[in-house]
Amino acid sequence: MTKKLEGKVAIVTGGSDGIGAETCRRFAREGARVAIMARTEPKGLEVQEEIRREGGDATFIRCDVTDSAAVKAAVDETVSTYEGINVLMNNAGRGFGGIFPDEEDDDFDATIRVNLFGTFYMSRAVWPHLVEAGGGVIINVSSVAAVIAHNKRSFDAGGAIGPPSAYAAAKGGVEAFTRYTAAKGGHHNIRINCIRPGQILVPYMGGTHPIKPYFEMRQLLNGSGYPEDAANLALFLASDDGRFITAETIDLDGGYGAKV
Repeated sequence: MTKKLEGKVAIVTGGSDGIGAETCRRFAREGARVAIMARTEPKGLEVQEEIRREGGDATFIRCDVTDSAAVKAAVDETVSTYEGINVLMNNAGRGFGGIFPDEEDDDFDATIRVNLFGTFYMSRAVWPHLVEAGGGVIINVSSVAAVIAHNKRSFDAGGAIGPPSAYAAAKGGVEAFTRYTAAKGGHHNIRINCIRPGQILVPYMGGTHPIKPYFEMRQLLNGSGYPEDAANLALFLASDDGRFITAETIDLDGGYGAKV
């Protein structure tokens, strides 16, 4: 049976843990040669070696997506190693600081830079390589925070404070950037879509989510999502299975954002 990404070269940012690491594994199992990009070298090398032990092809490349020069160098290294790029998953992201209006300037700036600037820098750097290849795929990662306000009741339900305003604003920007670049990429056969996760339990959360009870009250499906769920959706979008889909943001939230 032909593997879905046979012969493709994929970059995954934030590839050392959680959704990113699982997507690297999934892509490699489907035949892709994977550039694992992250700031955390030990974990990134662990993912690299795990993939190689399974017979896959992966290379860890240290990269800070908030640094445009570092992004260009990492993309150049990918091209030098694998002679091209076909798929980019902009997964790197996080939120810094407290909750509005008690957010510091530096925290707001850092959150915007890693989530939104990082998506911009990576997309810009890979663009000419996708055009040269005759097309390709970019998958961005947003969050339910982009479209759903978490009020005080949601915080009380989970004993947590929810995402910073900068995180919500950055992820909203990622979704707008997805639509904009998809319009630019269509005639180059570049498909660009966005995944909007809800509650995804990743290892660094210790199997819990800070507002897990509130998610479970709002979700239509029982239980939680896992990195494998995001990796499966990313594979669908990256492969020919998703060949006629572009400019879309797809919810991966168990019905959390449904208007019912």
